[in-house]
Amino acid sequence: MMKRIGIISISFILLFLSSIAIKAGTADREGIIINMQTEKLSMIMTVGKDSVVYFHHFGRKIGDASPYLNKQTYRRADYGTDPHAYLAAGGRNYREPALRVTHSDGDLNTELAYVGHQQKMLGDDNVVQTTITLQDKKLPLIVELIVTAYVRENVFTQRVNIINRQKQPVVLHSFYSSYLPMRAKNYYLNSFHGAWAHEMFMEESLLSHGVKSIENRMGIRTTHTENPSFVLALDMPLNEHTGDAIGGALAWSGNYKMNFQVDEFDILSITAGINPYASSYTLEEGEIFHTPEMIYTYSTDGAGGVSRNLHDWARYYQVYDAATIRPTLLNSWEGAYFNFEEKTITDMIDDAAGMGLEMFVLDDGWFGNKYPRSGTGQGLGDWQETRNKLPRGISHLADYAVNKGLRFGIWIEPEMVNPKSELAEQHPDWIVQVKGRPVPATRNQWLLDLTNPEVQDFVFGVFDNVMQQSKNISYIKWDANRHVQSVGSYYLPEDKQSHFWIKYTQGLYSVYERIRAKYPDVLIQACSSGGGRMDYGALKYHQEVWTSDNTDARSRIFIQYGTNMIYPALVTGSHVSAVPNHQTGNVTPLKFRFDMAMSGRFGMELQPKDLSEKEKEFAKVAIENYKGIRDIVMEGDLYRIISPYEGKGLYAIMYVSKDKKRAVVFDYCFEYRGRTGNSKAVKLYGLDPTRQYRITELNVEKSTFWGNNQLFKGEYLINEGINPKLEKMYESALFLLEEVE
Repeated sequence: MMKRIGIISISFILLFLSSIAIKAGTADREGIIINMQTEKLSMIMTVGKDSVVYFHHFGRKIGDASPYLNKQTYRRADYGTDPHAYLAAGGRNYREPALRVTHSDGDLNTELAYVGHQQKMLGDDNVVQTTITLQDKKLPLIVELIVTAYVRENVFTQRVNIINRQKQPVVLHSFYSSYLPMRAKNYYLNSFHGAWAHEMFMEESLLSHGVKSIENRMGIRTTHTENPSFVLALDMPLNEHTGDAIGGALAWSGNYKMNFQVDEFDILSITAGINPYASSYTLEEGEIFHTPEMIYTYSTDGAGGVSRNLHDWARYYQVYDAATIRPTLLNSWEGAYFNFEEKTITDMIDDAAGMGLEMFVLDDGWFGNKYPRSGTGQGLGDWQETRNKLPRGISHLADYAVNKGLRFGIWIEPEMVNPKSELAEQHPDWIVQVKGRPVPATRNQWLLDLTNPEVQDFVFGVFDNVMQQSKNISYIKWDANRHVQSVGSYYLPEDKQSHFWIKYTQGLYSVYERIRAKYPDVLIQACSSGGGRMDYGALKYHQEVWTSDNTDARSRIFIQYGTNMIYPALVTGSHVSAVPNHQTGNVTPLKFRFDMAMSGRFGMELQPKDLSEKEKEFAKVAIENYKGIRDIVMEGDLYRIISPYEGKGLYAIMYVSKDKKRAVVFDYCFEYRGRTGNSKAVKLYGLDPTRQYRITELNVEKSTFWGNNQLFKGEYLINEGINPKLEKMYESALFLLEEVE
């Protein structure tokens, strides 16, 4: 993990140095305070009458939480609206519950009472875990509510373990990871809707009374409906730099649901976790059901604070191998598609090396012999090198790339199979299907049943066998080009078909765990028809995501703006592609495309031979420039300066290094501005007002900015900003700021 910055306070160390364990019997344990803290935040619960655990506060840090023991809401108890820490269905409750169970005796009610809680540090004085144990008052069903505080990052995560101690199975109908009650004057929900080539577009809505849900029922694609994340602005619409806001994200790569319910008392209750849709889960005696983590942060600095907290947490604790420098690369897809032979690829490798790139990735179309992969219609599942395309195999290409000074990567799609394939002929029982019903194909593909351990072995074997082709393979692009349809499993028992949605994702994670145990150092990109699998569950095993199949630079403004609200630039694959763009038909200047791609993990996705010599020279210089600023983009603090949603045709962001010595500013114009130029000041953020910075424009032969190569005090840049001359559609500017002592 990356080195963390900051010093934990002495008071916090003293507060959590010892493990706290409290055990309760059957008696009422009223009067206990559970105050979980970070440097700036508190999450406060108390044990009240009848041993019920109440949730009181998530927000600014409160040191003395004792007043919450006697706080009264003046609401009638029989209304069932008291803020439980983890709300179960039954008793007086009528709101959307976090937990809904049919017990072994048919009882539909669950009333959770406090048993005890424990706090401990997790090998790091920055991470404090609180486990609150609850039990149904009548039957032995146990819930462990686990809250983990990341002190410096000001992030909390919540998850639960549900344990059946009854003599017979119980059925779980709802099993959310968290229940979070909030109170404000108004609630403005910012969510991220999407589809193929249109991922992570933001939408804000004022929550009214009732329930609004964000959910996915597609299984594999977690972003091609909505994304399992949100930013909730309190009291007023979301502002980038000011105001209170909550950020939330679920670490799960399957169906999810987030419910936002505003009751008659104007209290907002958030339930978030695995989608219970068609997923009733039979929990056997002694079995434990583990929910995924729900991640929360609270910011008093608007959306910007939410993003920076989540990005820091992700880089330090969630994204796999976050400290590794992401290589610049050329991917073969839009440059060759399926139409290539060995020389096509070696020529592209030559060109990639000549432009100063660091890796070449061979995409789809390299496999299959009985059914050669010459298009999307056949061969998927038959992972042999196509002999007539690549007579010397993958190993020759990997060796060739390394000899040219490049690393080598390759594309796979191991969860899917074409109906026209040897795999489908040999193992029809491995396909997700319902007995007696036709098997629907999407993109000429079927889905393999990852609930089946044999299929898990096969999928692991695909990865393993590909890696064995050459010691010089160091990157895998893992694709998944369809969602789940016509759910059914030959492996699961008839009475547990509803387990499919959960077991599939668990099976996928099991494969990932095996892969990472054997190949800890390989770079793996999560691709699912672009950004379809963009979630923190996948990023536990992947270093990056393919943000979108839409490589158009103008479209990427909105796609990457939404993505980087929640996920850091570190994971955002962004490529320079050809024009007219293959998805949109849009024509943008090469510089604009480079300036856009350089705001994420930079790559190229085109046929280099289609570039002129002048364009190749520009590319060579720009790639070298990116290497010089890559660490700032990957590790720095993000500040969004101008939103593309403001309707002015402008977009600007900046990244600032943690020590505030360096920064990069990206400024784009995507609508015609005429003689007004960029009349909107680009005020800079995150700089030290007392330091002097030299501004250098990159990716230009001659800068049109009057302040290029001049020195500016931080206070001037913060209060006045800069005004680069951007007046034509698709003009852009990229600036490097460096401290001058």
